[in-house]
Amino acid sequence: MTKIMFVCHGNICRSPMAEFIMKKLVREAGMEKDFLILSSATSTEEIGNPVYPPAREELKRHGLSCDGKYAVQLRKSDYEKYDLFLVMDSNNLRNIARIFPDDPEHKIHKLLEYAGRNDDVDDPWYTRRFDVAYKNIYEGCEGLFKSLVN
Repeated sequence: MTKIMFVCHGNICRSPMAEFIMKKLVREAGMEKDFLILSSATSTEEIGNPVYPPAREELKRHGLSCDGKYAVQLRKSDYEKYDLFLVMDSNNLRNIARIFPDDPEHKIHKLLEYAGRNDDVDDPWYTRRFDVAYKNIYEGCEGLFKSLVN
């Protein structure tokens, strides 16, 4: 089983969007039993809060539900539990380094690496472009999925 953790600052916009997009890709391939997919935050600001309403609405536009998802914080002990940590931007890379000072197994990657890009998924909390974030996250998840099953 491949265990994937998507990570962003607050776990209310980008990382839950990635979690549910990836779950959809896996479900459509009939591979749910082969993957564990979750998301978490590098900060404590939003812990316990549900997915931000505009992010929830963007997922809903694409037929995805994130009901029951609440923000949780990434923990140091998660490093041993997961195979991959996909961060949304360079700030998340810096923040995750505080939680995991070392990455000896090279588990930490920016999501858009899997879309063939080294740029960030811009934070729609600030840009208000949840549609653009969804598109970028989808491309990253699609590339990630292909890399894992090929």
